[in-house]
Amino acid sequence: MPFDAQVTFCYCPDLDASATFYEQTLGLPLVLDQGSCRIYRAATAAYLAFCRRESAPKPEGIILTLVSEDVDGWYSHLSARGVEFETPPKLNPDFQIYHCFLRDPNGYLIEIQRFNDPAWKQNTQ
Repeated sequence: MPFDAQVTFCYCPDLDASATFYEQTLGLPLVLDQGSCRIYRAATAAYLAFCRRESAPKPEGIILTLVSEDVDGWYSHLSARGVEFETPPKLNPDFQIYHCFLRDPNGYLIEIQRFNDPAWKQNTQ
């Protein structure tokens, strides 16, 4: 039986900063505002949710990967909006990906990535 959608819930101490970043900077559509949690559409049936938790642990070891064919376009777009990147776009030949990294206001590591491996397209379409 297939699943209908996927939601990743992340805890953060500053929900307002997350809302500004994901809504205004990244432009993700807000699907549901639950007061202390906000759920955003990242792709057709994939969602990112941020919930206010004053004692949220540091998001170490977590990477939120957003897949796009236009990594350079996102890099230019977000750089023009004042976003600082930890790593500019570069090729990773080990995994056959082209990607860059930035952090959201609560410290989550965001990777914008394009899969160059043809198996990705064959298996996701």
